[in-house]
Amino acid sequence: MDFDYLFELLCGGLVKGSIYALIALGYTMVYGIIQLINFAHGEVYMTGAFVALIVSGVLTLSGYSGLSVLVLAAVVAVVYAAAYGFTLEKIAYRPLRGAPRLSPLISAIGASIFLMNYVQLAQTPDFLPFPELIPEFEFMEAASRFISSVDLVILVVTTLTMVALTVLIKYTRIGKAMRATQQDMVMARLVGVNVDRVISATFIIGSVLAAIAGVLIASRSGQINAAIGFMAGIKAFTAAVLGGIGNIPGAVLGGLVLGVAETLGAGYISSAYEDVFAFGLLVLILVLRPAGLLGKAVKQKV
Repeated sequence: MDFDYLFELLCGGLVKGSIYALIALGYTMVYGIIQLINFAHGEVYMTGAFVALIVSGVLTLSGYSGLSVLVLAAVVAVVYAAAYGFTLEKIAYRPLRGAPRLSPLISAIGASIFLMNYVQLAQTPDFLPFPELIPEFEFMEAASRFISSVDLVILVVTTLTMVALTVLIKYTRIGKAMRATQQDMVMARLVGVNVDRVISATFIIGSVLAAIAGVLIASRSGQINAAIGFMAGIKAFTAAVLGGIGNIPGAVLGGLVLGVAETLGAGYISSAYEDVFAFGLLVLILVLRPAGLLGKAVKQKV
């Protein structure tokens, strides 16, 4: 066995899986609190990438270059995506919170289609090149066969982001309110938790994570278009279900497992079946463990 090739595939799988995990966290946080699948989440990821492209273009023309452009573009993309997530929850989901479950689901699909077509009309349906903003680091030369400078930045940023999210949820006031709302929304209201504010904050945080993922993957792939959010959203949703929908560590684990499985399958069998490996793994996990890798079976209250 060529262990160098295996290690190269594993590194690539971890990079791809970390992106899936970032997006999946948005799905699983929203579902954990209000039992809603936000199918427009992938389009927020796509919007973040487009905003970063526009901002980086303006900054480059203004004389900025390198990582400073990427950081500034990411900050603007994060703010824009957070506003999108807040508005999306307020317009598309909050009015339907007490409606039958099918209504918010249809609203989510409609919001996804609207955002995709809005970007196609405002920009273009074609692929656009994304500038190379991350330079090749000299200290990475020895390991350049296995992992690039872009991949290293992705792994570092996603790791720091997930650590920050963990600290936010475990030790901050809003994090405690989110956990209380997830456990029992009615009781959370009774003890003074502003549930509407918590739900809005959850959408904002999920959108921020999606925007970060959008900027990072655009920097790695070098091109974007209005349709990138659809497949990324489906894969991230698969990762969330794989790890156990509503479970934050499960979303991270599901993303990493999915990314590694895809990369190994594409590397040793065929890249043409990459999506088959992803969804085949999902079916296998759901057959053997319906609640996901870290999910727990929940009894329905009657």
